[in-house]
Amino acid sequence: MITQLENAIAAEDVRTSLIERTKYASDASHYRYTPQAIVVAKDASEVAAAFRAGAEKGVPVTLRSGGTSLAGQASGDGILVDVRRHFKDVEVLDGGKRVRVQPGVTVRQVNARLSLYGYKLGPDPASSSAATIGGVIANNSSGMACGTEFNTYQTLESMTFILPSGTLIDTADADADRKLAQLEPELTEALTRLQRRVRGNAESVEKIRRHFALKNTMGYGLNSFLDFESPAKLLEHLIIGSEGTLAFVAEAVFRTVPISKFATTTVAVFDDLDEATRALPALLDTGAATLELMDSSSIVVGQILTGVPQAITGFSVDKQAALLIEYHANEHEELKALEKAGSDLLGTLKLRAAAAFSEDANDRAVAWAFRNGLYASVAGARRSGTTALLEDVVVPVADLAPTCESLQELFGRYGYDDAVIFGHAKDGNIHFLLTDRFEGEEALGRYTDFNEEMVSLILAAEGNLKAEHGTGRAMAPYVRRQYGDELYEVHKELKRACDPRGIMNPGVIIDDDPEAHLKNIKLNAQVEQEIDRCVECGYCEPVCPSRNLTLTPRQRIVVRRARAKALAEGRTAEAEELQREYEYQGIDTCAVDSMCVTACPVGIDTGKFIKRLRRERNEGGSKANQATAAAWTAAAKGWKAVPPVASAALTGVSYLPTSLTKAVTDVARKLVGEDVMPEYQPELGKGGKQRSRLGTRVGAPGASPIAVYVPACVNTMFGPVEGGTGVGATDAFVRLVERAGLALSVPDDIDSLCCGTPWTSKGVAKGHAIMEKRVQESLTRASRGGELPIISDASSCSEGFKAMAEAAGLTVIDAVTFVREHVLPAITVTHPLESVTLHPTCSSTHLGIIGDLEAVAKAAAKEVTIPVNWNCCGYAGDRGMLHPELTHSATQEEAAEARRVGSQYHASLNRTCELGLSRATGEPYQHVLELLELASRP
Repeated sequence: MITQLENAIAAEDVRTSLIERTKYASDASHYRYTPQAIVVAKDASEVAAAFRAGAEKGVPVTLRSGGTSLAGQASGDGILVDVRRHFKDVEVLDGGKRVRVQPGVTVRQVNARLSLYGYKLGPDPASSSAATIGGVIANNSSGMACGTEFNTYQTLESMTFILPSGTLIDTADADADRKLAQLEPELTEALTRLQRRVRGNAESVEKIRRHFALKNTMGYGLNSFLDFESPAKLLEHLIIGSEGTLAFVAEAVFRTVPISKFATTTVAVFDDLDEATRALPALLDTGAATLELMDSSSIVVGQILTGVPQAITGFSVDKQAALLIEYHANEHEELKALEKAGSDLLGTLKLRAAAAFSEDANDRAVAWAFRNGLYASVAGARRSGTTALLEDVVVPVADLAPTCESLQELFGRYGYDDAVIFGHAKDGNIHFLLTDRFEGEEALGRYTDFNEEMVSLILAAEGNLKAEHGTGRAMAPYVRRQYGDELYEVHKELKRACDPRGIMNPGVIIDDDPEAHLKNIKLNAQVEQEIDRCVECGYCEPVCPSRNLTLTPRQRIVVRRARAKALAEGRTAEAEELQREYEYQGIDTCAVDSMCVTACPVGIDTGKFIKRLRRERNEGGSKANQATAAAWTAAAKGWKAVPPVASAALTGVSYLPTSLTKAVTDVARKLVGEDVMPEYQPELGKGGKQRSRLGTRVGAPGASPIAVYVPACVNTMFGPVEGGTGVGATDAFVRLVERAGLALSVPDDIDSLCCGTPWTSKGVAKGHAIMEKRVQESLTRASRGGELPIISDASSCSEGFKAMAEAAGLTVIDAVTFVREHVLPAITVTHPLESVTLHPTCSSTHLGIIGDLEAVAKAAAKEVTIPVNWNCCGYAGDRGMLHPELTHSATQEEAAEARRVGSQYHASLNRTCELGLSRATGEPYQHVLELLELASRP
């Protein structure tokens, strides 16, 4: 089978190593299946080739996109096809009213493009930051506000799909029915036959209409048999929600929905869950757009997190429950009327405190960030060594209160004391989470008995056992129970007609084994404390620079767990192989930018964890690693000489042919190692100027210094970009300060100071400690004991100085923020630039200054663009020179977008990031302050 794959697909697209198979073995669900091979498909033809290989060898094929699915549908033990990496195209149509998308792009990325036109996708899952279009279609995603009116089934206009046989159909073609009948006559006949069978059975029709009046992702979308006449459109809608068991969707066109211009939000805390759920019908009548339910356990978890709604803090939780309530409108008067109706109603209900609505965007963002990350946050708070298992069900809204009451009674009876209820109460759709070590006769027996009672409870209320997370493996044995024998046979015949060899995701949606859902449940080994809470949700992956090269943060943790499990079970050779591969894939190619923590609902900082592994590798590893650490420690002691030497070296080699310089560094890399010796890159250019040339004061004559300026040493090592203004960030900032009539002091030992980032990044603790002590003493003295703030002119350096200086009670401000607050009001832009494309950085994200970057750019230029697909560039100090493949991979999407925009200038706020983007785009990226200096020259 492997040979056949490699013969049909480019060799580099077929992965069979242990670490590759391991990193794909886990998704966001509570199941674990290790594939035999992975195909990172470049196009639809490679997906079709994987189908053929699976069919000929009888090997299952699973399609994997974002891997955020919660019921096991994105993992399998045969061929796993990654359709995320290379299927990223987005084409906005009809001014945003429609959009053509491929399966690998996330909901958030599509919505970012559509928002420019005032539209968005209908489906709005909580995992939209990581959930991809492939998963949205495969699971018939809905979400917070869309209900059943704007879910995938209702808003998908057409699709291009590939059947297991290899047949490709574009349902937008006027000839789609004829083509389907010609290429797949048996399938077309089966669809027609099944449609007659369903429509001819009054009981089947009534049952379908009843189940699909609510949210429903249990089984196949049988309502398609009632809703469509055309065989192609019928099959198209059966594929929606089919979880990769019928076909691969290579492309789809969605009808979008307008974004409401106004919104107002509140979090109302009720005395208990019963009060909250019984208030739902009346709140619905007021026109609420969203009603998100959170029980007392959800609130308990929220209270230990940072950045959560104030309404859920400041009290001891007993039985309280909360509703996140939101109203939308296109006219402000309409919004205020809706808000008044909601407020008046809430005033009559039993609340812990009065609920105040807010139109503030920050308040809304905080509320939704908490709600969207609730599953992972709650699951992350579970006991170490246990598995989080999330189910979602739906009942008529009028039955939600008694259903929740009965569920809580079941939790207590079966000992699931940590169980949590939350969800989309407006639709009668709730999620509940159980945590346990689902292992052994007692634990599995308890879960089985609970499941049986839960199923009976939901079906007795005429609800659905799955509302939006898909049937997957978790509920496949219960599809017959929900629909009965007749409609279950329709399910099976549909599956046989589309996939006669049964290779497409077997065990998902249909499984006659009554205990199938109890098999292959994750039993994670305990790992390091920093990462042990990970629930493998995948929210971190879209922001990771190495996501398309080696491992994502989720995968770094998955592999770490697999290694720990192998060691615990005595599989030493396997553990050693994983560790060997982890050196490059997990440690060397991590940018340690900590962007992962900005997306992680439980606050796991995988970057910081990898820094620790580097430190341990340096301190207790090979002699070569120890020698490298010793060299960096020595550099910290004599730092004054390092930047000038680096600058002189770059200036010297800049006069030599690039090919010659690169050849020399390539030889050196082979001798001392690629993670030690940087590779020369042509964008490096000449070195910069020494910082001490500024003296101890800069700015307007006669003005008293209002801050301490600490120019970044990176601007000494690397000079201004060729093709830019030629000034450099340091001189540009000094000129702007002078024009504003301000003055700053400069430490007298400035050439000896560094932000410490090189040592933390490389894991050299001794060197960092030396530099930290020196910086704290110098800046405390220069700032008069903290009286003056500290300013640095490279965002990563500002972040590094901030970490060291704040420990000594000092305040650090990035130069861009300082300019926005103190310089812009005092200068005049005399000749604004036409356009600029910006690259925010990981450090500017952590510092929260992207808004300042944009404001400064807008002061300098008439048109400012931030690419939708911007991400950390992966340059990470010298990481982009040690492993240039990391920066190449990390910047591909952003670079393509920047080239399409075609701005006059390109800017960022960190020199090494500017180098990385210059390499990626071929355009000279420079500091945004250089552009402001240019635009404000007299």
